Amino acid sequence: MFLSRAGLRSCGARIATSNTRCASVLAPTAPSAPTAAAATPLHNNNNKINYIQSFSTAAKPSTAQLVKQLREMTGAPMMECKKALSTPEVDHDLEKAQEWLRKYGSAKASSKVAGREALEGLVGVKIEGDRASIVQVKSETDFASRSETFSTFVQEIADAATAGDVNGDVDIGAFMASAKDSKGQVLSETLNDAILAIRENIQVDSMVIMKASSDKSVLAGYVHGRAPNSSCGSAAAVVEVEVTSDAGSEKAEEAAKKLAMHVVAAKPTYLNPESVPEDVVNKEKEILLEKMTGTNKPPEIMEKIVAGQMRKFYEGICLTEQSHMVEEGNPKVSKAMKSLGLEVKNYTLVGMSK
Repeated sequence: MFLSRAGLRSCGARIATSNTRCASVLAPTAPSAPTAAAATPLHNNNNKINYIQSFSTAAKPSTAQLVKQLREMTGAPMMECKKALSTPEVDHDLEKAQEWLRKYGSAKASSKVAGREALEGLVGVKIEGDRASIVQVKSETDFASRSETFSTFVQEIADAATAGDVNGDVDIGAFMASAKDSKGQVLSETLNDAILAIRENIQVDSMVIMKASSDKSVLAGYVHGRAPNSSCGSAAAVVEVEVTSDAGSEKAEEAAKKLAMHVVAAKPTYLNPESVPEDVVNKEKEILLEKMTGTNKPPEIMEKIVAGQMRKFYEGICLTEQSHMVEEGNPKVSKAMKSLGLEVKNYTLVGMSK
């Protein structure tokens, strides 16, 4: 069907009239008291006022989403997080849920795991200037000790120990009750958080803090058997060497690190023969003399034999008398250090023993 020009003009007029009527029907009128959101008046070219209202479409997170967030924040089990969020005084508030877990969840978890045997774990080391700490923390299983939560906790302990002013062996209970982690939380609470997340008995078993004996000393350490993505491991040593010549200052740090590796491998018991307790020396001599009973050897010969056997004894237990396992040719440790212009002053070795 074809329309004439007059017909087209008539249709166009009717369509324009229809659009005008639709626009007048659809045009918003100014609400007297907007409640959902503030109404913003806009002026158009015809001085007519239109209103634009905005409404928030952001929905509150679901319980499942809150549980997921709380688990990521605390490491607590899913059911514990769900219970914390649904508690009336918490009412799905993440901050309050964290406090609830710290207060009730940690205490419950600690009471459940208390007394269980803890034979696995990690050793952490921290060296800062003239101070170094070496700590041992135990867990029940190797799986738990290799977790990021556990290794992070161990390193927090080592870091806090170095930051303090205590030297030598540390009163662990007093230290945990007063020292703080990197977030400013008391370490005893950090321990409870770790127990809540891992659900195992965790014990801070030993802690030693070394301080350089002089301004010419250098501290260096080595960690063996490191956990994944961690600076903590199954064994560690910290060594102090003192510079005795100008040449030694350039090689001190590298030499100390190598010596720390040797300490972990050779496991010396004492620094040098002079540091071996007298009762230990006398007991060893007594055993050697008993072995020669009935040989009819002259006393002076027996004394020479005992002296030679004691040298071997010292080589087994004294760091300075051992053959350096890391240096080429395996020279005696004391001689290797002397050739570098250095002297061994102290060491600490800590390892997980089962």
